[in-house]
Amino acid sequence: MTATHAARTPTAKEQWATGLTAFGAVMLMLAGLLDIFRGIMAIAHDNVFVVTRSYVFRFDLTGWGWIHVILGAVAVAVSVGLLKVAPWARVAGVVVAALIIIANFLSLPYSPVWSIVVIAFSAFIIWALCVVREPDSSGAPR
Repeated sequence: MTATHAARTPTAKEQWATGLTAFGAVMLMLAGLLDIFRGIMAIAHDNVFVVTRSYVFRFDLTGWGWIHVILGAVAVAVSVGLLKVAPWARVAGVVVAALIIIANFLSLPYSPVWSIVVIAFSAFIIWALCVVREPDSSGAPR
């Protein structure tokens, strides 16, 4: 007697969870790439950004550019982990997205519209990575 196992089809909730994780990974990769480009702009040409005199969090733009480049590179690496469904990647993705929000908040006076756009991107990333609950072996969400 041979045992045949029927292939398990994913439920709608599992498909939704997979889609949200993929959405978060792609958005994190985009936010990371945009952060890398923004950092390169700050390193290469400081005069691209408007410098305000009375801002409390005042930084050297070259140093600030390196922070964005490093943070963007980490975000891209974590997004690759999310696409490969690495167990550490979801928590790391939330942490990196939160750091991107903080970095862009601190650089609001240098490029206000762009900072707000990236903060919104990062908020969607955190939402997408936090709302998903992976099912356990029985199929029930944890």
